[in-house]
Amino acid sequence: MIEAEVHLSLHNFLRSQAGFPSWHHHLTMARLVARALRLGRSALIQVGAVCGYQGRYRTSFVASALMWHGPVIIVAPEAVQQRLLKIEIPRLQQWLQAKKTIRTGDTWPGTEFQGLLLISPAAWLKGQLETAEHFPPGVPTIIDGVDDLEDWVRDQLTQIIQPQDWEQLMLACPHEAELIRSARSQLTRELFQHPPNPYECYLISQPEVEILHHLYSALDQAQLPDSWQNFWQQFAISHESSPHDSISPSLLWATITRRQGLFSLHCAPIELDKKLALIWQRQPVVLIGSALEPETEAPLFRQRLGLADVTCLKFAADSQGEAIQLYVPYKLPLPNTPEFQAAFIHKVRTLLCLSATAPGLTVILVGDVPLKAQVAAVLAGEFGSRVQVEKTCLDENGILISGWEFWREHQGVLPAPQLLIIATLPLPSLESPLVAGRVAHYKRSHQDWFRLYLLPTALNELQRAIAPVRENQGIVALLDSRVVNRSYGAQILSSLSPLARINYLDPSLFAHPHSED
Repeated sequence: MIEAEVHLSLHNFLRSQAGFPSWHHHLTMARLVARALRLGRSALIQVGAVCGYQGRYRTSFVASALMWHGPVIIVAPEAVQQRLLKIEIPRLQQWLQAKKTIRTGDTWPGTEFQGLLLISPAAWLKGQLETAEHFPPGVPTIIDGVDDLEDWVRDQLTQIIQPQDWEQLMLACPHEAELIRSARSQLTRELFQHPPNPYECYLISQPEVEILHHLYSALDQAQLPDSWQNFWQQFAISHESSPHDSISPSLLWATITRRQGLFSLHCAPIELDKKLALIWQRQPVVLIGSALEPETEAPLFRQRLGLADVTCLKFAADSQGEAIQLYVPYKLPLPNTPEFQAAFIHKVRTLLCLSATAPGLTVILVGDVPLKAQVAAVLAGEFGSRVQVEKTCLDENGILISGWEFWREHQGVLPAPQLLIIATLPLPSLESPLVAGRVAHYKRSHQDWFRLYLLPTALNELQRAIAPVRENQGIVALLDSRVVNRSYGAQILSSLSPLARINYLDPSLFAHPHSED
């Protein structure tokens, strides 16, 4: 069986690689991927936040894909594809003497193709969502990095009306040009009355929905440009169906550029499970993520993405080599109080002063945009050019102030921090229209929106953010007192294991390599 062949070949390969970064679960993962390929049974694998950050697990699934006798699709972002093409695949091909054809691209190479196709998530999803004919049925597909799969799918399904699309609409419907100008003017007036928020985007209100309804009712639908037809189809699903229909409602929001007086309209489905369930039925899939959920079966993730009968596996963390030292103060004000900002900045200054003689990078994660600017201004005045806001070119002992998204995107190219300071838990903000719309949907369905949506999202983000610190068993200061004052705090601490809890601050903490108590 291929499982035994992959196990033996990969075992011998790993033994031959002097100095190759080891991972305890290579053989187990390779066998499971090989089994999924042989049986055509889908699998969901959680490799752990640290392994997900380092990418060591990829050797396992590449070996199985190269040894499989038929075609395989690997869905991965461009940066991961380059890593596979330049390092993982050549190294394994040489050892395994595998002659499999390797291709990259946005489409299926042809009916006779029996090789390995590397494709981006956007291109693969576009083909799968448009029609089942873009890819032949039954081709085993490995999707790497499914922590971001929900965002990839929603991005692909979001229909957008850009400022220039109004000009295209007037060209397509010249007899209604005055009506179109009037609708655009009314929408501009309504949208710019929304109070500013850090996201500069807003859920569409009822008066704005009525303006759009009035516009569309007056237009000849057959003459609409593609962008307007696609937008209207998604818009109509949400605003013409009754609450009792089985059709999934949509999110409708606008992003604005105040200085230029421009806006864009966006429409996306809230629920993805029904659309995706059809895709999973076409071929066996191996979905690989880092830290999707505490449970091996990842029930919430699978429910949201329409994954029914799959084999689930979750690898445990290395309790010796991946432990962090976690500092969580008890008496800081809660983040939603006026006293929090001053107390937070004071605690950050204390941490920076105590760690001043320790080499290495310090990262301060601040999700709140105004607070991030305030912290940057205060610290730059005291620590000078060491302080940078969302930059990748840093001093050896630099201080990086960053939002969660920037840190997630760039932590792979930055040195592992010796100190990571977190202002607040990365709970999705209700000021974001996507978050507010999804929460409203949970409320309408009488579901626990916090435990089904906000908390799992925060846990995943938190684990991925901390992963680089585990490399050198650094210190994480989590300055959100909800961790000790709220019932869900125990769940957060559990998700951050392995850790050694510290309840004090002392320069000696930064003076030598840390070991778990």
